[in-house]
Amino acid sequence: MSKKKDVLLNRDIRASEVRCIGDDGTQYGIISRDEALEIAEEKGLDLVLIAPDAKPPVCKIMDYGKFKYQQEKKKKEAKKKQKTIETKEIKLSVKIAQNDIDYKVKHAREFLEKGKHVKFRVFLRGREMANPQAGVEVLNHVWPMVSDIADKENEPKVEGRYVNMLVVPKKDTKQKKK
Repeated sequence: MSKKKDVLLNRDIRASEVRCIGDDGTQYGIISRDEALEIAEEKGLDLVLIAPDAKPPVCKIMDYGKFKYQQEKKKKEAKKKQKTIETKEIKLSVKIAQNDIDYKVKHAREFLEKGKHVKFRVFLRGREMANPQAGVEVLNHVWPMVSDIADKENEPKVEGRYVNMLVVPKKDTKQKKK
């Protein structure tokens, strides 16, 4: 069985006896594979193995092409309804000036108002690595500036050369937009 063809159809089914179900839900009971194939061919449909591990294996008479098409259609529909969350990243440094912080926070607020998540990231260079608490302080300084429209997903956390803090829009601000 290849990866593409994960379902056994018609003559590929090896079991001598199968439990057969019709396309309209009728139960044919336990019959031979050849008999089930004959019924399927009379109706112009396929015999599809749906439960190979059962004793005896369960087969269904159906239009496999139509079935596969409907499955793909359902997948596409589910994908359409899926909501993707965009995360914007704001990079800061330990030695950032107040006007630069204000400018970057202004952009972060715009992203949050649009319903996007914002990741504040302080990059620690050289000797700044010896004192990562300075990066945490920068993020703690930024937090009050966005706290009215956002919630902290996590506290400022040191991860290698970075100190990260994820901020998400408050639930009520999203509902006001709609």
